[in-house]
Amino acid sequence: MLRLQNRMSQLCTTARSQLPSGPQVPKNHGYRLPSNLQSYSTTAKDVPSTKQEPIKKLLVANRGEIAIRVFRACTEMNIRTVAIYSEQDTMHMHRQKADESYLIGKGLAPVQAYLNIPEIIQIAQENSVDAVHPGYGFLSERSDFAQACTDAGIRFVGPSPEVVRKMGDKVEARQAAIDAGVQVVPGTPGPVASAEDAKAFCQEHGLPVIFKAAYGGGGRGMRVVKDMKDVKENFQRATSEALSAFGNGALFLEKFIERPRHIEVQILGDKMGNIVHLYERDCSVQRRHQKVVEIAPAPHLASEIRHAMAEDAVRLAQHVGYENAGTVEFLLDNTGKYYFIEVNARLQVEHTVTEQVTGVDLVQSQIKIAEGKSLQDLNLVQDSILLNGCAIQCRMTTEDPARSFQPDTGRIEVFRSGEGMGIRLDSALAYAGAIISPYYDSLLVKVIAHARDHPSACAKMLRALREFRIRGVKTNTPFLLNVLQHEQFLSGWVDTYFIDEHPQLFRLEPSQNRAQKLLHYLGQLMVNGPMTPLATGLKPAQVTPLIPSTPVAAPYGKAVPQPSGWRDVLVKEGPEGFAKKVREHKGLLLMDTTFRDAHQSLLATRVRTYDLKKVSPYVSHNFSNLFSLENWGGATYDVALRFLHECPWERLSELRKLVPNIPFQMLLRGANAVGYTNYPDNVVSKFCDLAVKNGMDIFRVFDSLNYVPNIVVGMDAVGNAGGVIEACISYTGDVSDPSRKKYNMEYYVNLADELVKAGTHILGIKDMAGLLKPRAADQLVRTLRDRHPDIPIHVHTHDTAGAGVASMLAAAEAGADAVDVAVDSMSGMTSQPSMGAVVAALANTEHDTGIKLEDVSRYSSYWEQARQLYAPFECCVTMKSGNADVYLHEIPGGQYTNLQFQAFSLGLAEQFEEVKKMYAEANQLLGDLVKVTPSSKVVGDLAQFMVQNKLNAKTLEQKAEELSFPSSVIEFFQGYLGQPPGGFPEPLRTKILKGAQRVEGRPGASMEPFDFDKLQSEMVERHGQSVIREEDVMSAALYPKVTEDYINFRDAYGPVNTLNTRLFLVGPSMAEEFDVEIEKGKTLHIKTLAVGDLNKNGQREVFFELNGQLRSVFILDKEATKEMHFHPKAAKGVKGSLGAPMPGTVVDVRVKVGDTVEKGAPIIVLSAMKMEMVVNAPISGKIKNVAVSDGLKVDGDDLLVEIE
Repeated sequence: MLRLQNRMSQLCTTARSQLPSGPQVPKNHGYRLPSNLQSYSTTAKDVPSTKQEPIKKLLVANRGEIAIRVFRACTEMNIRTVAIYSEQDTMHMHRQKADESYLIGKGLAPVQAYLNIPEIIQIAQENSVDAVHPGYGFLSERSDFAQACTDAGIRFVGPSPEVVRKMGDKVEARQAAIDAGVQVVPGTPGPVASAEDAKAFCQEHGLPVIFKAAYGGGGRGMRVVKDMKDVKENFQRATSEALSAFGNGALFLEKFIERPRHIEVQILGDKMGNIVHLYERDCSVQRRHQKVVEIAPAPHLASEIRHAMAEDAVRLAQHVGYENAGTVEFLLDNTGKYYFIEVNARLQVEHTVTEQVTGVDLVQSQIKIAEGKSLQDLNLVQDSILLNGCAIQCRMTTEDPARSFQPDTGRIEVFRSGEGMGIRLDSALAYAGAIISPYYDSLLVKVIAHARDHPSACAKMLRALREFRIRGVKTNTPFLLNVLQHEQFLSGWVDTYFIDEHPQLFRLEPSQNRAQKLLHYLGQLMVNGPMTPLATGLKPAQVTPLIPSTPVAAPYGKAVPQPSGWRDVLVKEGPEGFAKKVREHKGLLLMDTTFRDAHQSLLATRVRTYDLKKVSPYVSHNFSNLFSLENWGGATYDVALRFLHECPWERLSELRKLVPNIPFQMLLRGANAVGYTNYPDNVVSKFCDLAVKNGMDIFRVFDSLNYVPNIVVGMDAVGNAGGVIEACISYTGDVSDPSRKKYNMEYYVNLADELVKAGTHILGIKDMAGLLKPRAADQLVRTLRDRHPDIPIHVHTHDTAGAGVASMLAAAEAGADAVDVAVDSMSGMTSQPSMGAVVAALANTEHDTGIKLEDVSRYSSYWEQARQLYAPFECCVTMKSGNADVYLHEIPGGQYTNLQFQAFSLGLAEQFEEVKKMYAEANQLLGDLVKVTPSSKVVGDLAQFMVQNKLNAKTLEQKAEELSFPSSVIEFFQGYLGQPPGGFPEPLRTKILKGAQRVEGRPGASMEPFDFDKLQSEMVERHGQSVIREEDVMSAALYPKVTEDYINFRDAYGPVNTLNTRLFLVGPSMAEEFDVEIEKGKTLHIKTLAVGDLNKNGQREVFFELNGQLRSVFILDKEATKEMHFHPKAAKGVKGSLGAPMPGTVVDVRVKVGDTVEKGAPIIVLSAMKMEMVVNAPISGKIKNVAVSDGLKVDGDDLLVEIE
């Protein structure tokens, strides 16, 4: 039947050409090119004009960007405009741009509303519309719509209904091309009736093949098949997509041409039969057969090919009697052969680039042709159409290239465009506050760059794209930037395989979106309260600590370089030479613990890098003779990630830049690194290596049980990394008390001998509980000095009992080379002894520290103010002074305040004295341990367990086999911390373990090496290559969940570390104005304006002014939504918990609970933005839960199924 219709059309054309009446159309092209092309284009020179009827009112049967494009053309022509809009488009910009707008398709599905021909015609008739422009997509290639307009007496701005029918039917268009002598791709003669017919074609012509929608384009309903087993699935998906997008699911099948360029020729025809072309466009940069970037004219297109394509395009248009705008599309293979693929009987999305290089307004030309004007009337004879430069169009869409271009939806929170000379923007939703729905195409804005040549146009486009700031929804901008910077694209030599063959295009540099993320964080605090748990009822003070000044040089105020310090000695001499110089030094050296242990003891380790950095330049200039600055390791690592939401590695590297002259010192828990359990040896080694690379110098290596094999693991790791080894004796008991037999002088001397033999550079004495009395300090240090005269001795203590200064002075007199202190306002109680007190006591003596007391005073003043910012964690809330009962309970200083806070949180505040008493009993039950993290945690957990369960030592031993002990206690008895001095207490160990596995010897010795490569690949898969650094992998190896939570937090809320501490902890007050420096030279000025009422989704809109512009964010009110029901989200990091990859509608559920599925099996089909996506099983297993059903609308990451 189709062939018969074509044959009749040919006969009619031939008959008309034989008629004697009427002028013949001369064969005279308008191309200013060789004469052999003159017969392939026509001009209106000798053709009489038809009746011209001006259009007074025009309706656009479309939406979005193209509707606005047509409205603008009409406004310039003084034509009144009419918009139609669906219920979902009530707030859309296109209806506001028209003079009149009318709701259409009430109650219909979003796409169906715009396919409702009778209602469109009714609206046009009721409102005296003269003409209808179909735009592109929807009804633009539906002949029945064109015919309905004609029948209603309304002009259709496009080809005649018959031509629309013929060209819209890809099969008939193909036949027309054959009849016109234009080469076509081998394909089916008509629509494919079934998947079986498709298989038959494949068997006859071979693979690959491509399904195409017979009644539409734009990549919808298009599927490439390279394997016979995929024919049926692709046939079904392409049919469904075509039906959804065009109202007709008919498909035809073609042989798939590999490695082609996609070249299309723009044509215009008038009602008199005249045809011109406006040159070609290269649309080869495609993804899933959808055009991404278009170029006019096509780069590097051979002139003979360009001429032949133009010749064929015009000949085909003449053959079918084409009028108005259209595009003839070809595939050009790498041998120079080209094949006709289709005619788009409408305006194309990419018409803009043709307009830029020819200066012809295609939309106005369409309308004028519909009014009856000839091409000559429009001065569009071929000779007048000249090329001017090069133009590129990028389709900026709301698709996430990091997630396979899945459409994103939501509210545009920020929109700032790229503009300037040579840039054109065509858009409809490009403004802050616009809602991107899942119902329509994801196109956001078309960016067109025009310049003299292709490289210049690329440069303009690249500049414009970089200027864009779009927040709230994901866009493909990072991908477009990669395309525009790729050498092959810049050269102009691209084909349709360009994207597929360059996976580096998907190595995306994500937008930082820092300002908007910070607003989300501040909004969270304002709506839901602190995101970092506060330990007390106190609030941070509204104070800005005064930063002590550092010297500057006149006349320009340039900073004076820091004086040389002990780190310069270390860099020059190496670890051994450094230790030797320390030993030779006259006077007592000090390590300042203010940056770590002091605030761990007094402020629950909560001091942020923000406040440390402020005072660092002062420390660098005024304390260059410090032995070291303790600023890392221990609890700071965990707390930074878990509670401060900052990276400990960034803290280290940033402080290193600010303090280049003082050695940094950290606490390394031997085989535990900075964790609370044993790790494989390669974890400790890699950690130390990275620490040195990031700026660490001295490692205080200890073991919580003084278990030498664990200490040696850390020592070896530090030595191999090039750090200074300070192996530590963890001190407990009292060497000055002869009745204390377990930890006597002999025990410590033997331990020191082992550490010196193992190769330590410095011998450390770590008194973590403040038990080292002055007399004991003198005896222990003097004994070790006599035994090891060439090894520097470094002493650490806590001032819990108030005797810390006396003990450190005694240690100095006995021969210690360095002792630990904290600046005065951060000293005392469970912290270290006062720096000022030690400095003043030793001034003008042989142990003079060389530090000025006035410098200490200014340093202390800063921390006195800064400490007020951390009032929510202030130990003084529960601890008013030092307490000598530490000699009874032996609780470490760093643990004391944490234990006190824990007692408060567990409702044991009034029983804290009992907790301290039970701590001493628990210690004895466990065998009298050296108490330092993590062994101190074991004792503390057992003590609180005893108080909660009203147990004492006797009853616990009696009931041990019946009780469920804390996991830390069980792991200790299993041997996961190592072997304690004197072994494990029996029979308590046997009773508690109840037959559980035991570890003999060093725990890490039996562990397999950790697979860092595997962990990194998993993290990159979850978070992206650009996000994950080597340091992040290290953090995840130590603290998997904490690190994962930190990365997710950082992704959601941005650089919260740039907020001042009060804002970070509790947020701003209403109408508060403040500055946030997100990087050097980039400062945000923020003002809080208002918090809105609760909306139906349980959210409150929080309003800010950011750099003078209104911004707002929607924040879920967690308290108010407790009673509201929301669809569950997929669990992050759980592979069997499968979330929706994009917002959309569930159209097919292929599994049920209990089904067994293989990895990759299709289980759910989603539809969004006229695109269908098959969601595959991420793992093999059994379906545990199906959370969706057909027809359900889902948001991104909504739970679909759970597989176990």
